[in-house]
Amino acid sequence: MPLKHPHHQADHPGHGNRDIEVNPIFAREPLSVPRYALPSGEMEPETAYQLVHDELMLDGNARLNLATFVSTWAEPAALRLMSECAEKNMIDKDEYPQTAELENRCVHMLARLWHAPDPRHAVGCSTTGSSEAAMLGGLALKRRWQHRRRAEGKPADRPNLVMGVNVQICWEKFADYFEVEPRYVPMEGDRFHLDARHAVELCDENTIGVVAVLGSTFDGSYEPVAEIAAALDDLQRRTGLDVPVHVDGASGGMIAPFLDPDLEWDFRLPRVASINTSGHKYGLVMPGVGWALWRDADALPDDLVFHVNYLGGDMPTFALNFSRPGAQVVAQYYNFLRLGFDGYRRVQQTCRDVATSLAARIAELGPFELITDGSDIPVFAFRVRDEVDNFTVFDVSAALRERGWLVPAYTFPKNRTDLAVLRIVVRNGFSHDLADLLLADLRRVLPRLEKQPGPYRSEEDAGGFAHGAETKNPRHPGRH
Repeated sequence: MPLKHPHHQADHPGHGNRDIEVNPIFAREPLSVPRYALPSGEMEPETAYQLVHDELMLDGNARLNLATFVSTWAEPAALRLMSECAEKNMIDKDEYPQTAELENRCVHMLARLWHAPDPRHAVGCSTTGSSEAAMLGGLALKRRWQHRRRAEGKPADRPNLVMGVNVQICWEKFADYFEVEPRYVPMEGDRFHLDARHAVELCDENTIGVVAVLGSTFDGSYEPVAEIAAALDDLQRRTGLDVPVHVDGASGGMIAPFLDPDLEWDFRLPRVASINTSGHKYGLVMPGVGWALWRDADALPDDLVFHVNYLGGDMPTFALNFSRPGAQVVAQYYNFLRLGFDGYRRVQQTCRDVATSLAARIAELGPFELITDGSDIPVFAFRVRDEVDNFTVFDVSAALRERGWLVPAYTFPKNRTDLAVLRIVVRNGFSHDLADLLLADLRRVLPRLEKQPGPYRSEEDAGGFAHGAETKNPRHPGRH
């Protein structure tokens, strides 16, 4: 029997120190390996693979995960390209110049899609996801405000950012990490996101910008970007305050251009300074890639930009991360080539059709009431009707999970904590057929739920998979 490494007995909080036991019929020696310490020696690659593979079978099925906005399906050709580029580091522009060129092309394509004033000289970059892209947008807003205040001889130590309480959690992180006071507009009644009047009411001389969300994670609705911009235009005429808008288009930035072309939310509005989107959401790429764009060079202060050698020339870069994979950027370019405008339109229209059809059929079941119907981004939320008192949305979520469906249940934030909902995210790969199967399973569990003497589950049993619909942390002073 081989000697055990002294670290084999290392305990792990809450789990004990039992080693992993390997089935000797299909695996080679060793038959026992530590869980929370490095093994003392090597093992055959197939043995290591089998151990990891078997444990990962306990994960949920990604295709049945209706909580996540992240792409869970890709064409084999895209996966093959990603595999071929797995070792390429996106930061190494000089070593991988053609990967850098594909990133540059994607920026220009998005600049045209979002109606930048001069797409040929667009300013933008890829990121690890929309959260990093949002933080870059926020940093640019803060730095522009600081420069202006200092040039006017005014203090620049109390910046604030106005947004709806429904913003994704990355904006709370931005405010915390970069010392910006977040001013949240709460939900009221049937208003579940930011509106123009309440946004303007919270703006003052220290406001670095207003964040407008194109596709709220709470219910899938678009915020009225054009109305918010118009109200800020009026504010400037009345007071001289010039407050820019950043559009968090994590989801809607890759939906609205194809399905709502007449909706003005992007750089067609002069008040919009920057936009972020997620390539690995409705950009249809596997995680993780995001994009940040600014309307022009003036919107991105030069002192935030670093310069690297690229094909013998200069290429500006702006990012929080250094090393990150180039494979997802390549996959984004592949999707742009493969689908084109009409292909993206067809994919996104199918997602919206599935969402609106499924929402309507769920509403017809009787116990449920729609909050949204999937007609903005293909995401909708629904609640249990007030007169239903023997089960909750949390009971429904748990019952669907028995069949593998991951449908999050959560309560809305401050001022509407009385509202508990289920949310369904329809992505590419969630077909009409899968929607039929989900509906059949929902019909199957309802009779059992309706026979319950009362609710079995509450918010405490919901788990942690709200994906952006978390309640904002109230511990910081100055929050609204």
